[in-house]
Amino acid sequence: MSVLSYLIPISLILGGVGLLAFLYTVRSDQYEDPEGDAQRILSGEWDDRPKP
Repeated sequence: MSVLSYLIPISLILGGVGLLAFLYTVRSDQYEDPEGDAQRILSGEWDDRPKP
């Protein structure tokens, strides 16, 4: 039972860190254009190497 007194605060802290990381990514507009990213991956425009 004494293990729970360690695991519960650790899990709450890790959950809080995950929530803060998610909020940071939302505020820094990392999810701004997911549809455009998907189209670039499929079209191959991301490849900067010259074709032989």
